[in-house]
Amino acid sequence: MWTSLALTLALTATPTPADDLSWSPCPGDKVGMECADLKVPVDWSKPAGRTITLKLGRLKSTGRAEGSALIAYGGPGGPGIALTQQTAATWANLRKRMHVVTWDTRGYGEQFRGLSTGLPCVWTRIPIAAYPRDDAEFGRLHETNRGYAEPCRSKDPELFANMSSADHARDMEAIRKALGESRLNYYGASYAGFYGQDYARLFPGKVRTIALDGTWNHSAADWPAELDAMARTNETSAARYFTWKGAGSAREWRALVAAANREPIPAKKAPGVAYNGTDLQDFMLGMVRGGPDGFPAVSAAIESAVTGDASGFVPERGLRYPDQSTGVTECTDWPRFADRASMEAGLRRLRKVAPNVGAAGTLASGTMGCVGWPTGVTNPPKPLPKGLPPLLGTGAWGESDAVKRVVDQVPGSAVVRHEGPGHTLYMFSACARDHIDRYLTDAKLPPQPATKC
Repeated sequence: MWTSLALTLALTATPTPADDLSWSPCPGDKVGMECADLKVPVDWSKPAGRTITLKLGRLKSTGRAEGSALIAYGGPGGPGIALTQQTAATWANLRKRMHVVTWDTRGYGEQFRGLSTGLPCVWTRIPIAAYPRDDAEFGRLHETNRGYAEPCRSKDPELFANMSSADHARDMEAIRKALGESRLNYYGASYAGFYGQDYARLFPGKVRTIALDGTWNHSAADWPAELDAMARTNETSAARYFTWKGAGSAREWRALVAAANREPIPAKKAPGVAYNGTDLQDFMLGMVRGGPDGFPAVSAAIESAVTGDASGFVPERGLRYPDQSTGVTECTDWPRFADRASMEAGLRRLRKVAPNVGAAGTLASGTMGCVGWPTGVTNPPKPLPKGLPPLLGTGAWGESDAVKRVVDQVPGSAVVRHEGPGHTLYMFSACARDHIDRYLTDAKLPPQPATKC
């Protein structure tokens, strides 16, 4: 077994010179992107062991390059090369001064048509699990989740076990070295923001700039308190709807949820589908997050459900129940309930914090699919270290609050807020994009305490 000293030496080895990467046109390229292969250990604790291949993509600077900006899109598993090719025009301003570099993350080749070494399996979205009512049901959930995981895990147990955001962060450090950059400039959207947070923890001395866009907090010192904060944000989203709807609407909603938990409400346009109160909370939260434009549809769905037909909550596409991705990376990153007693205690607390939405939309709900997962939580949330340079967080409703809890740990950091619905800002807000580009190029942050886009 490798010691921590051996692992440290492996992760701080002499960088590979940039010209050792063999760049050539990417497969099917139409935007001038070039690709290169980079070998990395499948298990970073065994640097001399088996390797996998990361496929890197680069849009070269259109001006005099001052360095590289590494970008990732989340998912997890979003194919960086394909997505950057699709959005090449969006990076035009940043490219005036920097190479834009991305990569297809490890493990997600077959799933998202990424070009890096992938797990030889395809997983899908699954219904969010119902909360077990007794220990026997908790045990059955444990085995059901293991059943989802095993067909994939058994094909490559070593790669399956090394898919956390910390593994992606270590891959980022290998990319930085291969590019010959002295310090990292990074933009991470959505789930890729967790890769950036983990990189800051693992390699604080190698950070120049890290922009976190539309992400949550993987740097919490108190995980139950962070779950409470998620629930409060969700309750705020619901409150916008109840304020719009008027007096008594929240009370009517809670009565509907309680009734559905006693006896699920059928959806007449989807034979065989019936929703309990937890299902309704998940669906309603997803609808109200879109802001006032969607409030009339929420109102109509609730009114119909009160009369015995929950059809207004049935998704137009996809699974008929609230669902989530099978969590190969997620289940290594986030704490999960160990038993039914801890689950019940956590749910009681969240229902008190957020009486209208409860645990919906939090990682208390999202990690129910991780109960029984064959890989443990190898990369739990941890606070950021001291000594980091200032970070930049950006986000719309809710996301800006979560990312503020991350960057507030680093003195001098800043947040750009969009007071409206949405997920991530770079692609959709020229204002936010200008702030992020200026930060990545000049390490210049927007004024605080309130910068809005």
